[in-house]
Amino acid sequence: MTPKLKLGIPKGSLQDATIALFERAGWRIFANGRSYFPTIDDPEIECMLVRAQEMARYVEHGALDAGLTGNDWVLENETDVEYVTSLTYSKQSRQKVKWVLAVPEDSPFQKPEDLAGKIIATELVEFTKRYFAGKNIPVKVEFSWGATEVKPPTLADAIVEVTETGSSLRANRLRIIETLMESETQLIANKAAYANEWKRNKIDNIALMLNAAIAAQGRVGLMMNARKTDLDAIVAQLPALNFPTISHLSDPAWVALNTILDEAVVRDVIPKLKAAGATGIVEYPLSKVVL
Repeated sequence: MTPKLKLGIPKGSLQDATIALFERAGWRIFANGRSYFPTIDDPEIECMLVRAQEMARYVEHGALDAGLTGNDWVLENETDVEYVTSLTYSKQSRQKVKWVLAVPEDSPFQKPEDLAGKIIATELVEFTKRYFAGKNIPVKVEFSWGATEVKPPTLADAIVEVTETGSSLRANRLRIIETLMESETQLIANKAAYANEWKRNKIDNIALMLNAAIAAQGRVGLMMNARKTDLDAIVAQLPALNFPTISHLSDPAWVALNTILDEAVVRDVIPKLKAAGATGIVEYPLSKVVL
């Protein structure tokens, strides 16, 4: 029988971004809207859709060998799992998200201590309780089932909410008075599963390819030809820390260069390369970059 790795895919806001990341990494996952068991084009993997909030518990208990979830939910549940790798991606951007303490714009609260004796609404209940307890600030923390931003000031005095850009908080006339933590997606593993040689290799290979797909985002490849006499001037136009691969051509007076650049700078770099003597400049997309 083919060995199987039981892999948890986060259901909800991260689901589409995760499936897209796996596709760039080389795995195609097909999720039926009604099924919690997506198919994947790898006979060695069995997928299950699990809410990110619950993922760490199922991985810790061994129902799943590995899964993707935010380190915020690992901390919320105080689970004992193996951190395999960080994967900085989210539903909107490639930035870490933040859990912040926010209050109405016109409220008198300026710092966490001002909330002593007040009500805090959040989905991150246990972590928030520990946070305020660590500061010796007595508050009442209530679980929020959703629409947390609209609860102050009528249903709560403040909220602890996750944000990527802060736009939703601003739209609901809230201001941030403290950042409790930054969080990003983690590939986590059950400790017993990770001690198994086959499963560990499989998990590590998944981590390698997912990171390669993330590293390729926002980057492109450039290749070009150059006279050897122009080589120093051309290399000088490349951003710092970008060392091109240089290959000899059939004409001993010419070389070929190949390098990787951030896509945002290419529009400025190509004209400079051309002016320095580069010819046959070709920009090409990248699907994976193994660092």
